[in-house]
Amino acid sequence: MTEILTRTGDGFKVVMTEDEVRRDIEEGTKDAAERAGIDPLAGDEMEHILEMFRNTDKIVGVESGKEVVMSYDGMSSKIRRAHIVIDRIQSLQVFERALGADTLELQHIDYSFKPAKPIVGFELPDLDLLLNSTVAPVFYGAMPNLGLYSQPDGPCPNPSDLLPLGKIEEARQAYEEAIEYAVSDIVYVASEMYEAGVDGINIDTVGAAGDADFLAALKATRILKEKYPDMGIEMGMAGEFVLGMHGDLSWEGVRLAGLYPQDQVRLAQKAGATIFGPAINIVTSGTLPWNVARSVTFCKACSETSEIPVHANLGMGVCGIPLTLTVPVDALSRATKAHVEICRLDGL
Repeated sequence: MTEILTRTGDGFKVVMTEDEVRRDIEEGTKDAAERAGIDPLAGDEMEHILEMFRNTDKIVGVESGKEVVMSYDGMSSKIRRAHIVIDRIQSLQVFERALGADTLELQHIDYSFKPAKPIVGFELPDLDLLLNSTVAPVFYGAMPNLGLYSQPDGPCPNPSDLLPLGKIEEARQAYEEAIEYAVSDIVYVASEMYEAGVDGINIDTVGAAGDADFLAALKATRILKEKYPDMGIEMGMAGEFVLGMHGDLSWEGVRLAGLYPQDQVRLAQKAGATIFGPAINIVTSGTLPWNVARSVTFCKACSETSEIPVHANLGMGVCGIPLTLTVPVDALSRATKAHVEICRLDGL
């Protein structure tokens, strides 16, 4: 029987039979469909994924004419992670001129709106240099990161301290207080950057602190779009469903806890987001065929629901990409091809 060399969700190589790969693809799409209440992949779509894994080429690519736009988060920190010592502006020039980036992103190393607020005046000169030395659209990116507003470093009581004590209502009030701080910081930083000439704002890793984190992003997005109707706002999620850390928060009459991508995008576009990025968690013990089929199922439902461009988060540990610091190109290219060709994404 034909043997296929593939990987597990943590990047280790594994040899599987064709029947085992087919079975994992079927089980992966079934898992996603049952969790989110969506349709599993059709037979020809599962066969398309299987064919990618049958292909013995190290790298596979999308069919000609199906190329998509690439947007990024934390670009300059990726260069530093490779131990290349250049400043932010130079690293983004490398992304544009050497690596062919479609968009660029300026960001503070802490990558959160709270620490960016007090130093935004120092970010503006770098933004000016970047805008005058590059051609691609420039985003400013950061996370809501509600955890930064909790004591001892932040102004709000820490829900993680209150919940073990059974102080449920107090913990919820702490989340609600943190939301308002986060909204204020997001709006302030985004306004300063947009008025200085940035092309768009990337509110990234949304929902990392649960439903309160998602609500902060939605509120800030609506305020910004009312203030600047032409502002481009990309909203990238932190995981495949919204954790109910508060548990009783709603937006537009929809409870936020437990929402999957096809429902997340509905709220994001109502708030005014112009690009949405679903993020599907990798299961490290699962195989790559299982993870890819599962992720494609979620993202396909999201893309079919969305009225705005969808840029799925295909990076380390999400959307079928192994959880490794340096992503194997054989895994990356197969996950990318599957998402672009089956989900009909607008970008990555």
